[in-house]
Amino acid sequence: MRQSELFTKTQKAFPKDEVSANARLLIRAGYIEKLMAGVFSMLPLGFRVRENIMRIIREEMNATGACEIIMPALHPKSVWETTGRWDEMKSVMYQFGEGERAYGLGPTHEEVIAPIVQKHVNSYLDLPIALYQIQVKFRNEERPKSGLLRGREFTMKDLYSFHTNEESLNVFYDRVKEAYRGIFKRVGLGDTTYLTLASGGSFSQYSHEFQTVSDVGEDTIYLCKACSVAVNHEIITEQKVCPECNSNDLVKKNAIEVGNIFKLGTRFSEPVGLMYRDTDGTQKPVIMASYGIGVERLMGAIVETYHDDAGLIWPQAVAPFIAHLLIIGEQTGTLKKFADTAYQSMIDADIEVLYDDRTDVSAGEKFADADLLGLPWRLVVSNSTLAEDKIEVKKRTEKEKKLIALKELPKYITK
Repeated sequence: MRQSELFTKTQKAFPKDEVSANARLLIRAGYIEKLMAGVFSMLPLGFRVRENIMRIIREEMNATGACEIIMPALHPKSVWETTGRWDEMKSVMYQFGEGERAYGLGPTHEEVIAPIVQKHVNSYLDLPIALYQIQVKFRNEERPKSGLLRGREFTMKDLYSFHTNEESLNVFYDRVKEAYRGIFKRVGLGDTTYLTLASGGSFSQYSHEFQTVSDVGEDTIYLCKACSVAVNHEIITEQKVCPECNSNDLVKKNAIEVGNIFKLGTRFSEPVGLMYRDTDGTQKPVIMASYGIGVERLMGAIVETYHDDAGLIWPQAVAPFIAHLLIIGEQTGTLKKFADTAYQSMIDADIEVLYDDRTDVSAGEKFADADLLGLPWRLVVSNSTLAEDKIEVKKRTEKEKKLIALKELPKYITK
């Protein structure tokens, strides 16, 4: 993509009303635009990052055997009354209308998906089933803050699984754990994200969260040095002992919750009559579990982890473009032709590149914008590189620059 055709522009200064790094950098760099507290538009660059994150999530979810669907965000009051949660969720759920025209905007989808599955499950032969969606959610956060880390409207991958027994659930539950590890590793958070024990409520002894260690995190976790498991602050004992190995060698950390997996039991299946016929002919309630990842929150956590004073530093798997090609100096015919050839060579090699072909911007501004936008590779074409028939190449994470021959450029980047 040519940067001259990108309608967004970087800002000279950080937004004054934002304190979190992810909001300050993403807004200043033109990735997102704030509509109101907790609600953001995804501009072209932000949209591409979000799409890359969703692609990784989708690939890992499909690998578990789950099928993707999409459900409505607008829910009638009646489906939530079935489980008794219409009143329970008043503080979180956007509710409006009266009588038969009372509706809510979905903060989650257990009440919607259980009746869907009920229509398609008869016997144990129909189970297990796993269904997921990547869909907008609405939650009436009292104090939305920290940019993308806490929003009122956001995208969530919510997966639901349905089983005949605990053994079946545990097999899939562990499969999702590994899929989540794969997701966080691929987006660049594998080394800082920990499987974390949390309260299981009335359904099980524990649920599990995936927490990314970060100074700006609102959650408090305790990392066990002995077994590398983390424990959420809300279930830690007074003695601060690891529930997994009984070690008391725990380190307190701030963290961002980027995912959760939760056994639901029959809490949502029984109210809607989601039953199956067992091998002996008896009717039994289906056992459920849910598994969530907030897409924008994950995007925000990546930014909080990868940035410096100059700007964003995107891991290559989620970056909006792999390379940022800059043409520096007066765009004479020869120089422009050389830069255009480099641009086309990257396209031909299926390398996504943002080409800063702007003519009304100084070299200093181009370099500053490149650091702010944070693409993995910076490629510079100038009269000095043209003289050697080469391109200056630098990783965003490194200071070293190299001169690479044009014909070798795609191979060098992909290597």
